[in-house]
Formats: sequence, structure tokens, C-alpha cells
Amino acid sequence: MRRRLINSTLAVVLVVIAVFGVSLVIVETRTISNSAQESIDSEALRLISVVESRLLEDERISSALLSQQITSKRYALIKIPGRPPLEVGKRPTGSVISSTAEGEHGEQVTVEESRSAVTREVGRTLMIIGAVALLAIVSAVLLAVRQANKLTSPLTDLAETAERLGSGDPRPRHKRYGVPELDRVADVLDASAERIARMLTAERRLAADASHQLRTPLTALSMRIEEISVTDDPDTVKEEANIALTQVERLTDVVERLLTNARDPRTGSAVVFDLDEVVKQQVEEWRPAYRSAGRAIVRSGKQGLRAVGTPGAVAQVLAALIENSLMHGGGTVALRTRVTGNQAVIEVTDEGPGVPPDLGARIFERTISGRNSTGIGLAVARDLAEADGGRLELLQQQPAVFALFLSRVALKRQEPARPVR
Repeated sequence: MRRRLINSTLAVVLVVIAVFGVSLVIVETRTISNSAQESIDSEALRLISVVESRLLEDERISSALLSQQITSKRYALIKIPGRPPLEVGKRPTGSVISSTAEGEHGEQVTVEESRSAVTREVGRTLMIIGAVALLAIVSAVLLAVRQANKLTSPLTDLAETAERLGSGDPRPRHKRYGVPELDRVADVLDASAERIARMLTAERRLAADASHQLRTPLTALSMRIEEISVTDDPDTVKEEANIALTQVERLTDVVERLLTNARDPRTGSAVVFDLDEVVKQQVEEWRPAYRSAGRAIVRSGKQGLRAVGTPGAVAQVLAALIENSLMHGGGTVALRTRVTGNQAVIEVTDEGPGVPPDLGARIFERTISGRNSTGIGLAVARDLAEADGGRLELLQQQPAVFALFLSRVALKRQEPARPVR
């Protein structure tokens, strides 16, 4: 492409030089020839006027006298009736430029000059025009090379950017070149890079969230299956199977929720549900794990609360908080429900050391963890809470008190029955 740009620019310049240069040469040649002819004509008229004036005054006319009236390197022939012709200068040979003037009494003056002088002047003019044309060609080549580099270098950069996108490096370069068309291509590539980066981030986030959120249901399900495998009591098998089915339903809900959040984190499926059932289900689900760790999990607070949200999402949030207390807390874990204004609140607290002071403001950020954990659980829990219009907060750091706020649905008061008369 660089060679094509240089060749095309050079071709345009050569055409312009050919058209205007030839025209200029023709015009200059005619101008120089006409100027030489006008000079000869003027000199012939001047000589004839000198000859006439001296004839009228009856003065002597000689070649020496007339040589002072003529330009050097020119030849003049003066013919006077009744007198021998006079010659001034050396008569040129070859092609000449001549002019003849006649007086009122038959006098005749002929002035000649060799055409070589005109040819030399035309040659000098052609050299000047050629030098200017050569300078124009060199300048055009330099400008063409510069312009070609200005256009081809951005194209090379854009090709490298596209290649990087294809190789999995979606970093935008934010580089512009001062050419509107190329800048437009760069804008499109940068926008594509940002979209690809968001997609890759969403995929990595989905994979991390899935591995974290599915771990707890799968662990609980495996525990139930182990209980079934080691018991021979039909009632126990039936009870554990029902609990396992509940775990499978929750696992399905977790998967659907993760996929929904991956498509659009703002999408929610909030409904009115019984908050006691979700809290009870989580306490029963986590009690075996806490019993194995030599700890206890209890529930307290206001009963009969109904909230607006997604039961599966609320269960996942509580599971993340309970698991966080199991891993990082200590002592008994308590789930307490209460009411504040038009909101239902579920507090999860334990008797452990709490959240370090330097992590309090960043505890819900991804990859932030006080110990060797992923740092994903609380971030995912906060996203799940906000997706249904709720919020998750750290009310107290030592001991740690997490609170899930949900919109509350007030129960309708039943009017007292009227006595029958």
C-alpha cells in the first residue's frame, strides 16, 4: 500500500508538471523571442531616426558614429540613396533575427542579431523550469512517503490490535491517529475489546460464583446420601431422601439463579414468601455441619414475618453468612429476625473474633478475605440481595453481625367476630 500511495502521488505530480511545464516552456519561449524581436525593431527605428536627423542637418554620417547607437554583438546595414552602404558591426552567420526600417527619403536600415542569443536565453529558462520541476518531484516524493507512512502505520497498528483481540487479549489501546476514518475503526475495535473484556469477566465471574455457590449444596447433598447409605431404618431413609430432594431443588435454584445473574444481574423474581420457612430450612441444613464442628446454630426473634424476595436467593445469602461464620467465626451462631420500619431483618452473628478493622469497609469486595478463602461468598451474597431490592450490611465488626434487609409484607389484621344476636 505504501508503494501504491507513493506511485499514485508521483504520477499525479508528473502529470501536473507535464501539463503546466510544457505550457510554461511554450509561453516563455514565445515571450523571449518576441522580446528579442521587439528590441531589434526598436533599435532599427532609433537608427533610422538618427540617419534622417543628420541628413536633414547635412551632417556627416559614418560607421564609427552609428556604432555608438547600436548594441554590441548586433549588425546594422545602412543604405542611403546616392551613397555607398554603411555597415556597423560584424554580420552574424546562421539563423538571425532581423528588422528593417525605412525613412522618408528612401533611407533603409537593417539590424540583425544571431538567434543563438535567444536560444541561450531559452535554454536558461528551461534549466530553471527543469530545476523547479525536479524540486517539485522530490518534494512530492517526500510528502508521499510521509503521507504513506502516516496512513500505513495506523493500519498496521489496527491490524495488530485486531490480531490481539483474536488471540484473547481484549485490552483497548485508546490510540488515535488524526484521520477520521482510521479513528472510527480504532473506536470500533476499542468498543469491541471492552465488550469482549466484559464478556470474559462475566464468564470468569460465573465460573467462580458457580464453584463457590454449588459447593455448599453439593456438600449437604453428599452428607444426606451418606446418611442414607449407612442406615437400615426405612423411616430414616425416607426422611433423609426427602431432605436430599429438598437439597436437589435448592441446587437447581442455585444454578438457575447463577445463570440469571450472569445474563443480567439486575433481573429478579421477587415474590412474597414466608421468612420463617427459609430461616428454619437453613438452620436444619447447617446443624449437622455445626454439630460435627462441636458448635451450635440457633434461631430466635420475631416469628410469622413475610417478606418480598426470591426464596432461593435469600437462602443462598443466609447460607453464605452461615458458612462464613462456620469458617471464620466461633462459638454459637445465632439467626435473629426482627422488624425495622417496613423492612424485615435477619441478623447472623457468632461469638468469634469478628471482622478485622482493616477489612470492615471492604468485606463485600471480591477477593477480599480475612483468611485463606476465595473472598467470593460475601460479594455474591450482596449481589443476590440487591438483585431483589434488598441489601446486606455489616452492622458490627466485633463480634461480627451481618444483617439482611428485605421488604416486609404486613399481615392483615383480622376483625373480631361480631356476636350473633
